[in-house]
Amino acid sequence: MVDPSAATIRRPRADAVRNRERVLEAAKAVFSAGGPDASLEAVAKRAGVGIGTLYRHFPTREALFEAVYRREVQQLGELAEALKSEASPVDALRRWLKSNVEFVATKKGMSAALALAMHSSSELTAYSFERLTKAVGALLERAVAAGEIRSDISPEDLLRALVGMCYLHDQPGWQNSVVRLVDVFVDGLRMHANIEKATTSTSRGKAVKASAKRPQPHRSRKGRK
Repeated sequence: MVDPSAATIRRPRADAVRNRERVLEAAKAVFSAGGPDASLEAVAKRAGVGIGTLYRHFPTREALFEAVYRREVQQLGELAEALKSEASPVDALRRWLKSNVEFVATKKGMSAALALAMHSSSELTAYSFERLTKAVGALLERAVAAGEIRSDISPEDLLRALVGMCYLHDQPGWQNSVVRLVDVFVDGLRMHANIEKATTSTSRGKAVKASAKRPQPHRSRKGRK
């Protein structure tokens, strides 16, 4: 006999799953760009689906916003896990923070295009803050344990500083500016001993190269004993 519960709970069709992913990816791109063209119709066109298909997956603007938002948070969590084994501690932290700039851009674009307000007390904000704090916390702990990052900063501090940098910039090209600021910010968190050691090593290397290029004086035979 067929289990009634199994018969009633059907898995989504493969094409439906693909359409949903295409809509989410398109929404991220369209809303990140922002502007007057960031509409649901533009999302459907970019995804290559009809507006009816979009509404079947996401019946409201808020539903689309939340789905994209949660997907971005999940991907940032997965990125943090991957970076723990693929990059040096400081590089991993730097790359993860830079990826968050794109996430904030998507969030800002969606809020403006869909006229949505994100409140600090909302369930969605609490969901993302908890998971992003956990993700960056693991990377920060690794960098501190390696003696490369100062230990008097918390994961919450990192996220608040990053969000502050993102929301202080609204001019075209602001993402590039914030990415440069992330580099400055991370360099400022590094242990001074490591920075001085790296600087000294670089300076010595340059001095050796300069000395090698400098012509050496010739000693005459008369001067030899």
